[in-house]
Amino acid sequence: MNDVRIAGVGLTHFGSYPERTGRDLFAEAALAARDEAGISRDEYQEIHYGNFMGELAEGQGHQGPVVAEAAGLECPATRYESACASAGVAFRQAVQTIRGGGADVVLVGGMERMNNLGTANVTRSLAIAADELFEVRAGVTFPGAYALMARAYFAEFGGDNEDLAHIAVKNHANAMTNEFAQFHREITVEDVLESPVVADPLHLYDACPITDGASAVVLVSGDYADEHGLDAPVRVTGSGQGGDKAALQDREYLAQTPAATKAAEMAYADAGITAAAVDVAEVHDCFTIAEVLALESLGFYEPGEGIGAAARGETTRDGDLPVNLSGGLKAKGHPVGATGTAQVVEMTKLLRGDHANSDAIPDARIGVTHNAGGTVASAVVHVLEVMN
Repeated sequence: MNDVRIAGVGLTHFGSYPERTGRDLFAEAALAARDEAGISRDEYQEIHYGNFMGELAEGQGHQGPVVAEAAGLECPATRYESACASAGVAFRQAVQTIRGGGADVVLVGGMERMNNLGTANVTRSLAIAADELFEVRAGVTFPGAYALMARAYFAEFGGDNEDLAHIAVKNHANAMTNEFAQFHREITVEDVLESPVVADPLHLYDACPITDGASAVVLVSGDYADEHGLDAPVRVTGSGQGGDKAALQDREYLAQTPAATKAAEMAYADAGITAAAVDVAEVHDCFTIAEVLALESLGFYEPGEGIGAAARGETTRDGDLPVNLSGGLKAKGHPVGATGTAQVVEMTKLLRGDHANSDAIPDARIGVTHNAGGTVASAVVHVLEVMN
């Protein structure tokens, strides 16, 4: 099985760009990753690309050839759709392609453009990641769905809105030094608790923003990196994917995310590690309760114990396990189809030591990314390690 290395990464600044096209956004990220990798364009063999709602936002299906041209490449390109986990799934497939010997150089990334639709239309468009027959027709939106999960968690394990508020505060603080983040404004626990209620018990500041942006990663085989003398110190050593029923009412648990647990167990086994070996994590905090569920599914906490982690200082930049040093989806932003590989970009920089927040983890060797789709009906987890 071939070794997989990260040769280059690229991001757009996350934010609101209703005047830009999706292909333009992806071109920016892809060219940045290509420039960092320094690999000739004729060496690229495949593109794996994540996007969720391009047909709704831009009337554009069949995006593979479109983004390949935007990236300046002439090679087969495949689009993956798995709601908010679209780019994470694309990344996993790219890793498997290289491991299996199908390619030595692959561009993988994602893009989402949403702000041109307006808030109401974005909310409706995102809702199609829920079960249309049994949830969407009943009026379920994702703030409402995650509010149900938060209520279930509080009822089963305890915790309260103040515990969630500490997560938002932590992630906003981390985003302050991330030049690519959407928000550069610190908030307080009081700010979160006093912000408008979106879906009880979740407040406005418990939710991630509507975001436009793109991300890209150049993956190469270890043999290719060695033969060409590439500076690619970060390896992808673990990859896992899990699934669950789409509709909340069909699940055994509302206060746990088994799909992410399965993905984590698979990724850890693949990498030959346990959760205890992880130094830093980037998790899918589309809502503050989602970070809690992620921490428990990743095995960092037992069920019911993750709710107070931020308040106790355990997941802050000075804690034993810093989580979302990028600012997370909460403050960095969440361009849905780009988020999975954006997490990989941030983690790669953190482990290489060239991220603005790398000083928080100077000795970190192992990082984990956790990308979820819908109400975690889809989940992808990856383990990244710095080569010795």
